[in-house]
Amino acid sequence: MERGECGFFITEVIVSMTAAEKNHVDWLVEQSMLHAAKQRAKLYSGQGRLWQQPYAHTRPRDASALASVWFTAYPASIVTREDGSVLEALGDETLWHALSRIGIQGIHNGPLKKSGGLSGTEHTPTIDGNFDRISFDIDPQLGTEAQLQALVRMAAAHNAVIIDDVIPSHTGKGADFRLAEMAYEDYPGLYHMVEIREEDWPLLPDITEGRDAQNLTPQQVDVLRDKHYIVGQLQRVIFFEPGVKETDWSATPIVIGVDGKPRRWVYLHYFKEGQPSLNWLDPTFAAQQMIIGDALHAIDVMGAKILRLDANGFLGVERKIDGTAWSESHPLSITGNQLLGGAIRKAGGFSFQELNLTVDDIAAMSHGGADLSYDFITRPAYQHALLMGDTEFLRLMLRQMHNLGIDPGSLIHALQNHDELTLELVHFWTLHAHDTYLYQGQTFPGNILREHIREQMYERLAGEHAPYNLKFVTNGVSCTTTSIITAALGIRDLEAITSADIQQIRQVHLLLVMYNAMQPGVFALSGWDLVGALPLPAEQVEHLMGDGDTRWIHRGAYDLVDLNPQASMSAGRMPRPKTLYGSLPSQLKDSDSFVSQLRKILAARRAYDIAASRQILVPDVEHPGLLIMVHELPAGKGTQITALNFGSTPITETLHLPNIAPGPVVDIINERVEGDLTPEGEFTITLDAYEGLALRVVSSSQR
Repeated sequence: MERGECGFFITEVIVSMTAAEKNHVDWLVEQSMLHAAKQRAKLYSGQGRLWQQPYAHTRPRDASALASVWFTAYPASIVTREDGSVLEALGDETLWHALSRIGIQGIHNGPLKKSGGLSGTEHTPTIDGNFDRISFDIDPQLGTEAQLQALVRMAAAHNAVIIDDVIPSHTGKGADFRLAEMAYEDYPGLYHMVEIREEDWPLLPDITEGRDAQNLTPQQVDVLRDKHYIVGQLQRVIFFEPGVKETDWSATPIVIGVDGKPRRWVYLHYFKEGQPSLNWLDPTFAAQQMIIGDALHAIDVMGAKILRLDANGFLGVERKIDGTAWSESHPLSITGNQLLGGAIRKAGGFSFQELNLTVDDIAAMSHGGADLSYDFITRPAYQHALLMGDTEFLRLMLRQMHNLGIDPGSLIHALQNHDELTLELVHFWTLHAHDTYLYQGQTFPGNILREHIREQMYERLAGEHAPYNLKFVTNGVSCTTTSIITAALGIRDLEAITSADIQQIRQVHLLLVMYNAMQPGVFALSGWDLVGALPLPAEQVEHLMGDGDTRWIHRGAYDLVDLNPQASMSAGRMPRPKTLYGSLPSQLKDSDSFVSQLRKILAARRAYDIAASRQILVPDVEHPGLLIMVHELPAGKGTQITALNFGSTPITETLHLPNIAPGPVVDIINERVEGDLTPEGEFTITLDAYEGLALRVVSSSQR
């Protein structure tokens, strides 16, 4: 029998290994995530637990109702007490008193599980801020499971939830990958990896001493494609860097398998060489087992209510009939996310996706997949509006979102996160490259519009105008929210910032808060936003940027509640940058501070339940710096208007807002009457430079 032969073969393999080799394999299995997921599955199979919740359809508004204001932490940047841990710092009672006063309802800790790789039995450090997971266990450098549980309890005591991570597209080079290299049982089925016949090893690159893989050149990839090993070059190379990463394929050295056979493999990695891509359509279905097991562990062991699905748009790749590779907008990504999102909902959780692809992809992946999506649609567009003092491109993107059926209430509208400000504008690069768009009175093909916007943003954000911000390969610009603002204000020297400059920077920062918070959906901000962090000088993190990853300049250390004011570095060895605003306790004592004014904005947002509103109009305007968003408030609370001046000059303009009941127009943050909306739908608004207003029309039925 075939099954008996297979079983006999594996037995013979194990017998033929030395005791030390067998012990090493057994140790790797015990360390592996696939093994942990299979053990965890036994807790659910045949039980009623996973049949209590609806799971087929996404529930974005239920997810945002659970927590609509998020603090996004970055573990490597957290300053701790002397000899304390990151998890202790994140669970600190003083921190939670401050976060609760501000209005934070959820904390996204960032990836906390052990990451990096294995060399023999030695752990090698993470290469991408713990986004190269190798275990379900807490990274001991961040803290303990007991400290995590204390954090979960502290958050719950302040009516907040924990948000965690699942990474369905790749792992690090831990036990799972090492077992795959050794051709052990199901493990090669986890990865998009292909065994190269020995007679074809001359086609592969030599491995540089001290490394465990070598990136293939485009020519080598083409040869292996033509010999029917791999699908070939992908549609684009993420993190492209000459001499470092020129393709998405790397080769292993010779690895002796559990059967004693020497092998060389070629494997796919959409991202860095140490992040091998998972294979979501293999007969073993090993990737699905492992990732769903990881998600269930995050919910039931780590106490998470919401999970980020990171890089979840890269689950499918194939060779098309014409011979080219199809690696983005692939239907398998939709199917994989439906399986994963459904499993999370079955367990009583929710999920969100960080999907920097076309607006169409975000819409498609939202049907049955993740409940919420990161707002990559308007994020670069609102930064463009600030840099140019012109909101036309932002309005174009808001309308694209509506035209493709995306509810802004299903989006996470964020300030800074751990990644670069992406300027890829994938929507106009791939699917819509040859569609036409009206912009600035002219008609542009999508690809030409993309290049025009990118050129404007690169010129204003980096280089001569803002030398402290750095390009990140071809993806975008590494910068903080604060250094985007300084670039927009024409500040070239961060050491020369005056107290008057800080006031203006704070004003613009609050304008960006207003854009993101005063619309439906989730609002998220980072520790770097809360303290007004500037980028690190490049020389301080030069040792981390050898592969071209400049993002480390905007990941400086921060200490939100003065746990260790004298510390020059975080527990993760990130240097402390210059900050403009101070700690949370000091800001909460100052009514004019960034955090105190943020608190007022979020209080108004909560009072009128703007997170649950519906966006009904983004009207045309006359002044280039003006943006108007009109929302229907829930529970019959009337109409809310978000009015923002992205320009450096004051605005007075009469708005035309049809089909809205007339009445007094009230500033809901400062609680004052601003005028009246006439029966003809007209209202005259006055805004100072970089000012935002959140208004409510009080119709006769609400008085």
